[in-house]
Amino acid sequence: MTDIQDQETDFKNLEDPHAEREAEKYENPIPSRELILQLITQAQRPLRRQQIAQQFGLESPDALEALRRRLRAMERDGQLVFNSRQKYSPGDGHNTISGRVLGHPDGFGFLKPDDGSDDLFLSPREMKPLLHNDRVVARVSGIDRKGRREAAVVEITERNTHQIVGRFFVEGRVAYVVPDNKKIHHEVLIPNEDTGKAKKGQIVVAEIVQQPTVHCQPIGRVTEVLGLHMAPGMEIEMAIRSYDLPNQWPDALLEEIKSLTPEVPEQAKQGREDIRQLPLVTIDGEDARDFDDAVYVQKTAKGWKLLVAIADVSHYVRVNTALDAEAKNRSTSVYFPEKVIPMLPEILSNGLCSLNPQVDRLCMVCEMVISAEGNVLRSRFYEAVMRSHARLTYTQVAKMLVDGDQKLIQKYHALMPHLQNLYGLYKAMREQRELRGAMDFDTQETRIVFGAERKIEQIVPVVRNDAHKLIEEFMITANTAAAKFLNRKKMPRLLRIHDGPGAEKLLALKTFLGELGLHLGGGAQPTPLDYMHLLESVKERKDAHLIQTLLLRSMSQAVYSPDTKGHFGLALEAYTHFTSPIRRYPDLLVHRAIRHCLSGKKVSEFHYSHPDMVVLGEHCSANERRADDATRDVVSWLKCEYMMDKIGEEFDGIISAVTGFGFFVELQAIYVEGLVHIASLHNDYFDFDAGRHQLYGERTGVRYRLGDLVKVRVVRVNLDDKKIDFELLQSGKSAKKTSKSPSDKSRGKKSEPKKETKSKSKPRRRRKP
Repeated sequence: MTDIQDQETDFKNLEDPHAEREAEKYENPIPSRELILQLITQAQRPLRRQQIAQQFGLESPDALEALRRRLRAMERDGQLVFNSRQKYSPGDGHNTISGRVLGHPDGFGFLKPDDGSDDLFLSPREMKPLLHNDRVVARVSGIDRKGRREAAVVEITERNTHQIVGRFFVEGRVAYVVPDNKKIHHEVLIPNEDTGKAKKGQIVVAEIVQQPTVHCQPIGRVTEVLGLHMAPGMEIEMAIRSYDLPNQWPDALLEEIKSLTPEVPEQAKQGREDIRQLPLVTIDGEDARDFDDAVYVQKTAKGWKLLVAIADVSHYVRVNTALDAEAKNRSTSVYFPEKVIPMLPEILSNGLCSLNPQVDRLCMVCEMVISAEGNVLRSRFYEAVMRSHARLTYTQVAKMLVDGDQKLIQKYHALMPHLQNLYGLYKAMREQRELRGAMDFDTQETRIVFGAERKIEQIVPVVRNDAHKLIEEFMITANTAAAKFLNRKKMPRLLRIHDGPGAEKLLALKTFLGELGLHLGGGAQPTPLDYMHLLESVKERKDAHLIQTLLLRSMSQAVYSPDTKGHFGLALEAYTHFTSPIRRYPDLLVHRAIRHCLSGKKVSEFHYSHPDMVVLGEHCSANERRADDATRDVVSWLKCEYMMDKIGEEFDGIISAVTGFGFFVELQAIYVEGLVHIASLHNDYFDFDAGRHQLYGERTGVRYRLGDLVKVRVVRVNLDDKKIDFELLQSGKSAKKTSKSPSDKSRGKKSEPKKETKSKSKPRRRRKP
């Protein structure tokens, strides 16, 4: 052992990074698998069990026995090889994969690796001891019949589900809770003494007191009874708890902000540029309550000067405060229909940090000089004090600038020259956007209109007008200027990363487009300009929004990262989020970085390093996904509730997605999606062709394709599963019989009825970029 002992690392005194995890699992913890592998790897030769025990200072009989069992388990899992000389060396499975578990309603799951590689399939057997969102270490155990890598779990490293929300049931002497989150396929058993006051059918919150194992279901206890399933607002209460959304302010934070007043103190205005005389205005939706950006455009001899003033949240939310800790914990505001869970307390989000009209507010300004052609020539950032001259809505601005509404023009006559400057600059910048190939996905979004007692009256489309596009363009320009500024200063910062299409998704997209007689240019590496040209060519088609959806699905999800990888959708080399620090933590981090530069301090003195930003980027990206999932669940529930009294009614629709178990139909009049299950398609046997997004009837030749017009009847609404089932009445002109043999296509497996998955709902409203 001398060659090991002579090395720098002293394993007897080395702190195991996973010691806390081991202590939770074992009464007498021993070194983790990771530390054992590190020891053997650094030794650069096989080691006996006694040598390993000696190096870790393990002497007691219990510790030696625990080590023996762990080494045997590592041998079984392929992490170690036990040779004929009774020594251990790293095995083929020592390169294990760490990642997050993604559950599926049908009992199987996937492992999403931390390294960004393709997901691994987790069989129902592997999923038995797991819950959605758990973290595990796994190894590749083989390839399944669909060509997917299969994973075998080596170790569960982190449990991330500690409570669930669901419906309480009692059958005989057994009580259990069925989770509302369908990605958790386990029913949670509730001992009789832990049912509290819950009654059958009620919605409850249950704490997990014993996690699932290979042989046992999870066990919990009821901690809160929320009430009846159909109670007004219940869907939001369930989502808050299902997704563990922070919604209570900690006492330390409340104590910290109690000295804040609705007015900005005079002392805080000192040392800032005074732009209160400039007619800056905010332009937002009718239902907006916080205003974090204001704009002003001045015409110059050679072009324009654009000011984008953003609420100076970083002045109030300082590093290492309770306010900052909670803002980081939440990472984003969550927007439900008619309810918001803000990232910051109301005195900031709706008060001091909201650019309300006719009051002084602190702001961070991005001032840009722009040529007559719409190119940004230079920009600068500075701290200022401002006063919004009007709170305008998108509808009002569009009526004035586009429709020429004389009544509104008269009301805001003093601001009209400035609003016309805004519109003139937008038109010039729009041309530059199109020249560089930035995509403009004008997808259909909806808004739920409530009546008395929160009963849904209707679901209406959100009309995106030129005022929306104007503000969006100015925000993108300011965000881009912020990214360039921080890149020049070499500051640690979070960027908004959006990768282009992967090879597999691109192939599937091109195959489908070919069926429609469409072509995406760019070969194996299409550019944003290629995407834009295709979008332009399909604008007048009835299935244009479905083609847009497929183009969107071919690209990766945008994330936060300090790495400069560009934004594919916007055709930009560097892009960040600067314009919404009231509701997004990454924007607040960008403001802090800019403030640090403006103060003249060195980069090395900044509170955050590049590794810090990596961690923060992952954290904020995960919480953004959590908020989107929670909102989507609520919207799905509400749409199901809206359809409950429409069972038996008939609607025209368009096929919005095709799967192996049927196809989803979006109703054209009310913007609700439901499933036509393959089992309800009689008199034929249908093959699923994923490449062509169609079901093909073997005997009749009938095919149902993405974009086909159909007529359906509502036959079933399941609130618990948030699913709507349709029955096909007739096909439109698109869904037709064909004599073409399917033998020339890559045929999918013959589809058999199976449990359907939930369709994705559109978000409540378009967020600014």
